[in-house]
Amino acid sequence: MTLPTLYSFRRCPYAMRARLGLVLANKTVSLREIVLRHKPEAMLLASPKGTVPVLILPNGEVIEESIEIMSWALAQNDPNDLLLTAASNKHESAKALIDYNDQIFKGWLDKYKYADRHPEYSQQYYREQGEVFIAQLENLLSKHPQLLGTTPSIADYAIYPFIRQFAHVDKVWFEQSAYKNVQLWLADHLQSDEFITIMKKYPTWLESEQSFVFGK
Repeated sequence: MTLPTLYSFRRCPYAMRARLGLVLANKTVSLREIVLRHKPEAMLLASPKGTVPVLILPNGEVIEESIEIMSWALAQNDPNDLLLTAASNKHESAKALIDYNDQIFKGWLDKYKYADRHPEYSQQYYREQGEVFIAQLENLLSKHPQLLGTTPSIADYAIYPFIRQFAHVDKVWFEQSAYKNVQLWLADHLQSDEFITIMKKYPTWLESEQSFVFGK
């Protein structure tokens, strides 16, 4: 049977999110690691927006958003109920956290990371705007080891790649900050088998080359 094809870029947090969803659902795909400066024509034909991840199913259907790729994979196999189908109140909480991450926090994260491109305010100002979300996560993690309880949910896996990126802008500051629960939570995920699996390095895919099988 033909595998789905995933266009990915190893360090992109959205692509990390998609790969996590596939691994957690034990889904196997044909991985094409790309260079963002040289996007392959085959990817652009399938998804003209030109951003990763892009998942192309064997029937030709294209899934262009990382959270939708996670949801697609887990809808088929979710042994740990990461989608929280058994807890509707937590499901809504997870959605709210992911929406805030994607719609608000990510904008401040980009300005913090690339502050020289946004001279309207200082890098510290952008970091402080991002800290609003970090403080919210810190509060949740002071109550339990994962964002919504004792075990991870889709919220943890969908969000931590972005917190990783935030932490890496100034690792010294982050490690000395007051967000001790966020630090422990992030470190735990970054040491996990799932993260090690999704961060394996693959050669860049060129249109004349074979894809790599990715997944458990």
